[in-house]
Amino acid sequence: MSSLLLERAWVDGSVQDDVLVEIEGGRFTSVTPGAQSGERVAGLTIPGLANCHSHAFHRALRGRTQRERGSFWTWRDQMYDVAGRLDPDGYHELARATYREMAAAGITSVGEFHYLHHQPDGTPYDDPNVMGLALVEAAREAGIRITLLDTCYLSSGFGDPPQGVQVRYADRDAADWADRASALEAGDGVQIGAAVHSVRAVPAEQLPTVADWAGGRKPLHVHLSEQVAENQACVAAYSRTPTEVLALHGVLGPRTTAVHATHLTEGDIRMLGSTGTHACFCPTTERDLGDGVGPSRRLHVAGSALTLGSDSHAVIDLFEEMRAVELDERLAAQQRGHWSAPELLNAATTTGHRSLGWDDAGAIAVGQRADLVTIDPASPRTAGTGRDEAGVVFAATAEDVTQVMVDGRIVVRKVDREEIGRELDEAIRKVWQ
Repeated sequence: MSSLLLERAWVDGSVQDDVLVEIEGGRFTSVTPGAQSGERVAGLTIPGLANCHSHAFHRALRGRTQRERGSFWTWRDQMYDVAGRLDPDGYHELARATYREMAAAGITSVGEFHYLHHQPDGTPYDDPNVMGLALVEAAREAGIRITLLDTCYLSSGFGDPPQGVQVRYADRDAADWADRASALEAGDGVQIGAAVHSVRAVPAEQLPTVADWAGGRKPLHVHLSEQVAENQACVAAYSRTPTEVLALHGVLGPRTTAVHATHLTEGDIRMLGSTGTHACFCPTTERDLGDGVGPSRRLHVAGSALTLGSDSHAVIDLFEEMRAVELDERLAAQQRGHWSAPELLNAATTTGHRSLGWDDAGAIAVGQRADLVTIDPASPRTAGTGRDEAGVVFAATAEDVTQVMVDGRIVVRKVDREEIGRELDEAIRKVWQ
C-alpha cells in the first residue's frame, strides 16, 4: 500500500485541500480530505483524462496539412497518403510515441478508432489483427489504458466499393469484420469495442451485425454528421438523416458514442438524447478541418452526455478541448455561459471513461482506479487563476502537467517531455522517408 498527500485535489465535485489517498492494487482504498501527514504531492491534482477519439496515425500529419489551403477532402487525401505508408512495426512506433505524448498531457485512457487493418493491397496479414495488436502494445508501453474500437469499414460511399488505400480498411462484409474482431481479447488495461466508421462506409443493412456484436455491452462508436455533404448524400441514398439510419438499425444507445455530431436536425438531437447516446466533441480537429460547431449544449439538455477527443491530433491537449467546447459555443451563439468548469471536467474524466467501458476510472474515490494528474498551479498560464477547477479548464494546458499516475504507477513526469519529443520526431521521420 502507498499513501500520498495531495496538496489540492478535485474530489466529489470540488477542489479540496490536503487530500490523503491510499492506494493498493492500483486502486484507491481511502480518500481523506483535510489530512495532516503523508508523502506530499505539490500542485493541483485531478483524475486521469479520457481521450475518447483518437486516430494514432494522424499524428504524422501535424504541421503538414496546414501548409496550403484546402478542404476536408484535400486533407483526407493527405491522410490517405500516411495510411498507405505504415506497416505493423512503423505503426507501433508512431502509436507508442503518440500515446506517450498523451500520457504527458494527463491522458490515462484512450479510445482508438482503429480502421487501418490490412496490407496495402487489402490482403489480410497472416495475423489479421496485427495492426490492432500493435496499437494495444503501444499503449501498454506508453503506460496508458486503451479501448480498441475495431472499426467496420465496407464502402467508399453509400454502396460504392473501397478505392485506393481504403482497401486497407475494408473487410468483405460486417460478418467478416465480426469474425476478425472476435479474435481480439480484452486484458489488463485493454478493452475491446466496436466502431461503425460512418453511414457512408457501412451500408444500412450491415449495421445490425455490428450493433449485435457490441450487444449493448461493449463500447460502440461512430462518426456522425461531420460533413454537410455526407448528410446530403445519406438523405439521397436512404431518405433519412444519418442519425435516423443509425436509430432504425439499432446502433444508438447508452454504450454508443456519436463522434462529432456536428450537423444535426432538431429531430436528430432528440433521438440521440432520448437513447442516451454519448456525443464526443473534438473541437481542435473540428476547427482545424473547418467542420463547424456542433450543438453540444442542446445535446446535453436532450440527454446526450458530452465526452472529448483529440481525433486527428492537430493538438493533443484535453484542457484545450474542454474549454473549446464552451468557447466555440460562445462564437456560434454570440453569448457566454453554456458550460461550467465542473461540467467540462466531468466530461473529460468520469463520463469519458464510462463511454470507453472504464466505469471504474475517472474519479478520485474509493474503489476507483488510482489515476492522478498533477498540474502546476503557478505556471505562466495558471498563476493567479485561483488554484481550482476553473483554472484547470480555462487556463491550464498539457504543458502544465507535472506528473501522471495510471493504476497507481507513475508513468510520466515533466522531465520526460524532451525524450518524448525525440521519440515522436524519429517515428514521424520514418513515416515520411
